[in-house]
Amino acid sequence: MTERCSPPEELSSLHTILLFTVVGIECIIGIIANGFIVAVHAAEWIQIKAVSTTGRILVFLGISRLVLQGFMMLEITIRSTSPHFYNEDSVYDTFRVSFMFLNYYSLWISAWLSFFYFVKTADFSCSLFLKLKWRITGLMPWLLRLSALTSLGYSILFSKGIYTIYCNSSVPVPSSNATKKQYFTETNMVNLALLYNLGIFIPLIMFILTATLLILSLKRHTLRMESNATGSGDPSMEAHVRAIRATSYFLILYTVNAVAAFLYMSNIFDDSSSWNSLCKVVMAAYPAGHSVLLILDNPGLRRAWRRLQSRVDLHLKK
Repeated sequence: MTERCSPPEELSSLHTILLFTVVGIECIIGIIANGFIVAVHAAEWIQIKAVSTTGRILVFLGISRLVLQGFMMLEITIRSTSPHFYNEDSVYDTFRVSFMFLNYYSLWISAWLSFFYFVKTADFSCSLFLKLKWRITGLMPWLLRLSALTSLGYSILFSKGIYTIYCNSSVPVPSSNATKKQYFTETNMVNLALLYNLGIFIPLIMFILTATLLILSLKRHTLRMESNATGSGDPSMEAHVRAIRATSYFLILYTVNAVAAFLYMSNIFDDSSSWNSLCKVVMAAYPAGHSVLLILDNPGLRRAWRRLQSRVDLHLKK
């Protein structure tokens, strides 16, 4: 069991402003990056009445991260300005369940994106893999919907048996005869650790397997190229490297984010603790940073970003 002690009235004004500023900047970067990803593929969807499977996955991923970052800003605002309202049992549980749903769903979409890259890029002659390669485009919309339902159902489990909130309404105010309320949150660490890690286990295993199989496929492809004396500019090799790089980016960023999110959910640190603030900063940086890397690593998005930059520059010069 761990306990979190919330400040009696509100967080230190300077601490709150600094935290809100840093997280706000990260969220703005993430909103711009994810909004750009969604806008590019949504425009393609509207214009030609169709969108690639990769584009569809990126749209779902961008929307989920837009909502996640907006939700994080809302939680910090309410937690800082209305601690009494935030610490009501139903409100506190709603925020925790909503955060876990958005976090899990974003993780699942990222896992399916990595899996789709693997299926389309890897070169294996297994009949089961070839059948999957042929059917993956049709299966992906169903997998995305199933992931949403799975994430929602699993997140609801965080509303029971993990958090218990106590209120001490007779905390004396220094240099005064008045009293004020102070909230304590008791966390069942065993239940939290079990639920949290089970929730991320399957998607992370998918990432590790796809990265491993992509490396094996790249090795096979490289050996084949050497035997055929093919040049280094082979498109298939470039696709392999790009897919491995994208998966590696995510694994590194999400591992750091997962640790920060678990510490934040466990209430090990007080609300006004610098470590608690660091967890929030890391959690806000992950969806923004990964989305920026997706843009930089995707040729189509990179070209669209350059076109947008040139139009903005042209508009500013007028």
